[in-house]
Amino acid sequence: MAGFSRATARIRRHVRNRKKVKGSEIRPRLAVFKSNRYIYAQVIDDSKGTTIVTASSLEKEMKEQFKGKVNLTVAKAIGAEVAKRASEKGISKVVFDRGGFLYHGRIRALAEGAREAGLDF
Repeated sequence: MAGFSRATARIRRHVRNRKKVKGSEIRPRLAVFKSNRYIYAQVIDDSKGTTIVTASSLEKEMKEQFKGKVNLTVAKAIGAEVAKRASEKGISKVVFDRGGFLYHGRIRALAEGAREAGLDF
């Protein structure tokens, strides 16, 4: 992969993974994206092409609640929040789409937070 940037490598991993990971009405896809500063999670029904619920560290109440906190703590809370919102919509099972990111650090913390809050994947 010489000559590829880190971002290009992530996009290639994501495209390769998305060929296998598909969300449905019964088991929607929990998609995760992280930037250097924020983390975002969405539950998506790919059969309809609609986003069912979202949660991110960019939301005003989340920013205020986690001001000055460590990224792992924030990621775990975002996972719990998206799981809570999904359960309110009657969703308990999802497939996990890590978005080409390695299952490590903030991505792992978000997944663990979602599992602890009741999402099954």
